[in-house]
Amino acid sequence: MANTKYLVNASAVAPLKLIALPGCEEMAKTINKYLIQFRQEISAQNTAKKDTYGYATDNYIIDVNLPRFGSGEGKGVINESVRGVDLFILVDVCNYSVTYSEFGNINHMSPDDHFQNLKRVIAAANGKAHRISVMMPFLYESRQHKRTGRESLDCALALQELVDYGVTNILTFDAHDPRVMNSIPLHGFDNFFPTYQFLKALLKTESDIQISNDHLMIISPDEGAMSRAIYFSNVLGVDMGMFYKRRDYSRIVNGKNPIVAHEFLGDSVEGKDCIVIDDMISSGGSMLDVATQLKSRGARNVYVCCTFGLFTDGLAKFDEYYEKGMIKKVITTNLIYQTPELLSRPWYSTAKMGKYMASIIDTLNHDVSINKVRDNTLKINKLLKQHGR
Repeated sequence: MANTKYLVNASAVAPLKLIALPGCEEMAKTINKYLIQFRQEISAQNTAKKDTYGYATDNYIIDVNLPRFGSGEGKGVINESVRGVDLFILVDVCNYSVTYSEFGNINHMSPDDHFQNLKRVIAAANGKAHRISVMMPFLYESRQHKRTGRESLDCALALQELVDYGVTNILTFDAHDPRVMNSIPLHGFDNFFPTYQFLKALLKTESDIQISNDHLMIISPDEGAMSRAIYFSNVLGVDMGMFYKRRDYSRIVNGKNPIVAHEFLGDSVEGKDCIVIDDMISSGGSMLDVATQLKSRGARNVYVCCTFGLFTDGLAKFDEYYEKGMIKKVITTNLIYQTPELLSRPWYSTAKMGKYMASIIDTLNHDVSINKVRDNTLKINKLLKQHGR
């Protein structure tokens, strides 16, 4: 039984329900499957919960529609009662595969469209839910997390807008800069990391990795990823290295100052496997440059672990670098949309997050400390023992 023993004698705050916005349907089905499993296990140990209304059912997903008018305008429709429920809304703002028609033109949904859908569904709930939590794995506009001039601060404004709509908890994964939570200091904001799922996927696909200080090194591709790399290196007991970016601050390309070079700080990587860990792959240029530099310094294999794989410039460059031997494996989560082309690549593996997300939802519904599922250290140590590491 996984992560349920502390819920056996805890009471749910209200009947649990889940809404999946367009593009999240498959993940919602996975979460629903695990929630059903968890509740069956808990009810078997505490039979009184079997008779608790809405506790152990065969479906936690609520049916919703988000129709569009011919002009592109839309609305949210909830097709069953949400009165008194503990409502969790799942949204993937990066799923560009979802389309809609506007004046006969087919548009792909942008993050702005997904965020507007989220607000529509919250408005359709009409304040009748006992509590509303939003699970937004890729935090909307999180790359614009600080102001450096006369510019908007979109992520902070979006968080404030959600709490003004009545959202109690905002759940996200590997926020680009979690300090954006300071924009809503009196409301719930929880940031989770898929470190355990990365290691699980890596050990499953790469059986020859030796987890020791002589054979493995954790690499931070920039100063922003340092905290992730430090935790990973400490829990595995291996050294860490770091690259820092030299940028050209005299010009802006695609909304940012272009990177001139990556400089390395750390011990020798010669003959070692290197795990590069970061929050996201956008175009992938920086990650591939880091992999090239590691290989030029004598690294044995380069593995890339990123929470979000956006691949905004396509997969051709990754195919090329894989063929050249610059990268051995790329692992990202299924928290956001993955194209069929990506899933078919020999250099790619998925860190599956459905069970973890279900465990987070189940724990919050019982009003139990979220640290019960946030701490990955015990799970990682158990995993290492199972693999004889």
